[in-house]
Amino acid sequence: MDAESRFRNPSTLFFQSDPIRRYIIVSYWVLVALALPLWWTTTSIERLPLPTSEVLAQAQKKLEIPLEICLDSAFSNEVSSIQDSLHHASPYLDVQMNNGQDCSQFSGYAILPGERPSVEDRRLYYPPHAENLAATLTSLFAPKIDHRAAQYSPRYRLSFTLLNEDSSAGQVITSWNIQQAFAQHIYPITSALGILHNFTVESQVQFHAPLAFEPRSISNGTAFGLTPEDLTVFINSAEWTLSSSSSNDPVLHFVLFVPSPARRPLIILNPDGTPSSSSAFLIPQWGGIVILNLPTPPPTTLELTFRDLRTPFSSFSRQLLTLLGFPRLPSSLSSSLSSSKTVSSWQINTLLRQRTHENVMRSHDTLRSTVTLVSQIDGMPVDEQVQSQVQGSLKALHELFAHARNNLTLTEMLVHSARALTLSSKAFFHPGMLAMLYFPAEHKYAVYTPLFASAMIPLLAAGLREIAAWRKERREAARTAKKDTVADANSNAAGTTAASAIVVH
Repeated sequence: MDAESRFRNPSTLFFQSDPIRRYIIVSYWVLVALALPLWWTTTSIERLPLPTSEVLAQAQKKLEIPLEICLDSAFSNEVSSIQDSLHHASPYLDVQMNNGQDCSQFSGYAILPGERPSVEDRRLYYPPHAENLAATLTSLFAPKIDHRAAQYSPRYRLSFTLLNEDSSAGQVITSWNIQQAFAQHIYPITSALGILHNFTVESQVQFHAPLAFEPRSISNGTAFGLTPEDLTVFINSAEWTLSSSSSNDPVLHFVLFVPSPARRPLIILNPDGTPSSSSAFLIPQWGGIVILNLPTPPPTTLELTFRDLRTPFSSFSRQLLTLLGFPRLPSSLSSSLSSSKTVSSWQINTLLRQRTHENVMRSHDTLRSTVTLVSQIDGMPVDEQVQSQVQGSLKALHELFAHARNNLTLTEMLVHSARALTLSSKAFFHPGMLAMLYFPAEHKYAVYTPLFASAMIPLLAAGLREIAAWRKERREAARTAKKDTVADANSNAAGTTAASAIVVH
């Protein structure tokens, strides 16, 4: 038997016959057609409609918070200047002046004659012939915004940390009497501001917190200084673990830093290089730091008593008020507060108005950004949760604007604005929407093209080849049939001619 006889002719295989081969190719295309709906269903995104027109209409509205002020007849000539000053400083205030009435029983704010400027509850006592009444009221009702303050959040975590720079060098602080310091300096503030925020207070002690830079040696090596540039990089985030718990709440950090014996005393330098009288500094929107230089010789105890913590926590309390955006009373009115009173109702109400206005503006910006982003990115998913959050934020804003003038207190206004801000932020930062910002349509093509091109191109080529072969067979069959028809016609004609010839003969 020769070599050729050992192999079968491919044309004799049953699946190589034209009908069977074409059925196989057609079955692949049928499978692709049946899989397309499943692929479309599993890869399509849920894109529910958002109330874009309502969002844009709401963003055009301006909140007006009512403010009723009763002026004693002694201040009648100050009405126009007060209104102009307040409107210029805070356009969101709807100031309603009551002039010449009996302000002693007025439920709002009353400006009454007094020997010296002082505040008591909602009463401002001011000398009738003194100047700057409009400026004083502006500083009370519409103080300048401190950009060091953190953005508003309904919840805050206050993290207090005692950092020993290097415990291996000795003279390490192992504990501190922090509960008494909290009760004296921190809890009065958190209690007074409980209508604005919910606070969680935590503390920890760390024994190794090296600096990321070398402080400058001053005074012939007897002290070390921190320049303003050093303060900006003082926090060593790579080696300091300041957060002791996991939470999504914003954290305000307060650090009591104990330098190692080799770097004492560690002092803060002014921009001109002279030593500063303060041992504390603030990092805007982050927290505050106090440097505690242990005395020489160092104490025998390894615990900081309440007396040791009095000065640092006094600084922490001032830093906390600054970070929370708490407005300061004018210097002429500060002396009227008792030493046991941390804040006044004027300051709390002013902060309520500022935070409410800030929340409304941020809610408007966030909602507008959300609908704009969805309209610009066609593949941006919008599920039922995002839709309900946007609608819930709009509902809170509608209720705030509808009842701000009559039925809502300042605390209720803040609650509505905080809810609007929370829901709008959740909608904008929804995980499903954030993912699309980093996975645009071009990435889909980059993923699917190598996957489907390798499978579809052979199927397409085989299908086109079989269609061409089928059409060629059709043409050859038609041509053969035509030839057979002509041959049959010629044969019939020849037979007819022969029969005629026989008849003639």
